[in-house]
Amino acid sequence: MADPLVFLAEHNHEQVESYFDRATGLRAWIAIHNTKLGPALGGARLWKYASQQDALLDVLRLSEGMTYKAAAAGLPHGGGKTVILADGQEHDPAIRAARFHALGRFINELGGRYITAEDVGTTAADMVEIRQSTRFVMGMPVEKGGGGDPSQMTAFGVLCGIKALAEDVLERENLAGVRVAIQGLGKVGMALAEYLMEAGAVVIGSDVRPEVVEAVKIRLKMQTVDTEAIYDVPCDIFAPCAMGAILNDQTIPRLTCRIIAGSANNQLAEERHGHMLRELGIVYAVDYVINAGGLINVSSEWTGYNKEQAHAKTANIYHTIKRMLALSREQGISTQSAAEQMALEALGEERALAS
Repeated sequence: MADPLVFLAEHNHEQVESYFDRATGLRAWIAIHNTKLGPALGGARLWKYASQQDALLDVLRLSEGMTYKAAAAGLPHGGGKTVILADGQEHDPAIRAARFHALGRFINELGGRYITAEDVGTTAADMVEIRQSTRFVMGMPVEKGGGGDPSQMTAFGVLCGIKALAEDVLERENLAGVRVAIQGLGKVGMALAEYLMEAGAVVIGSDVRPEVVEAVKIRLKMQTVDTEAIYDVPCDIFAPCAMGAILNDQTIPRLTCRIIAGSANNQLAEERHGHMLRELGIVYAVDYVINAGGLINVSSEWTGYNKEQAHAKTANIYHTIKRMLALSREQGISTQSAAEQMALEALGEERALAS
């Protein structure tokens, strides 16, 4: 595992704060990576981390990814993130509400440099609690003028990207018969599975929760495999839709796919793994490019939510993926380097990129 302090020094974060609220027991990190294009935007993730070091490294990686995601999507925002250390007490509704009130106070102290929203482990209802303490929160329920759960829009954006990849890499005019292995059947993974099956794709899924797997078998009649076996499934497209760092030295050699395209953030364990995929002839749809639909949906709330506009902007992920693939071919670089180049151009920055 990378040293978070070394990572912090090398990745140009603007601000990182650690928070502890004695009254509620809230423990959280907030990282602001970049505000050049506008206030940092990124969700609040609630997760059971093994250590404070793990939580810090995660918030640093995630906030940087949000900078590139917003830039590549053409949004007027920078990148930020919150991670909240789960301890089990958040299952008590009163404690949970109090902790999100406290988090709202901490966010408010940042004076608008950072705007939060929902993420893994948090809900639109949690955002309502945060709103009690600050206006710098999005991802509100529809009935309160927000865009609601952004999972559906994230899945739609991934679908648009997959269509572009299928045309370019598989030379397929549609997704009929294309085999897709989805890792993680949470809100986004499940929605993506439904979109793909409607388009005629053959979908194989896995999830760490047995009850979810059983429900999928009954409702969608989808083939499923054990969580570890998903890497070995013969498929055209591997879609990581769970947690990050799953593309590594152990898993990459097991993949049989030609394309990796999923909604998970920070899919690469290390930067070099993106170049490793290229050497193996696997096209990587860089996570922060293809999974930007949720961020686009949330961002649109800042000026007044319009579902049609958010949907149209998310559909443009198809063209962003096409541009990334063309740049990768023209310059002989990995899609990872092509995506970073696109984001840096939007940020008005330059950096020497590896091939």
